[in-house]
Amino acid sequence: METSKRILRVDRREINYLRVTIESYDGMGVVKTIDPHEALIEVRVASGCEQLFSELARSLKQDEGVSLIDITGSV
Repeated sequence: METSKRILRVDRREINYLRVTIESYDGMGVVKTIDPHEALIEVRVASGCEQLFSELARSLKQDEGVSLIDITGSV
């Protein structure tokens, strides 16, 4: 399966919440912690789910106050 890679800097306390939330959208993406001290995560977004992921990320930032900084420049 084709995926796109997003690298995000998040609040360390939110890593698990983000993993569970993103992976609860069946087939949308998979989360991997790259550096727990720097709070960097990698999200592999399934092809065709990029828009859904962007909408979810915006919602998490705006509605829930989750700190997401997209190192890859897309969120």
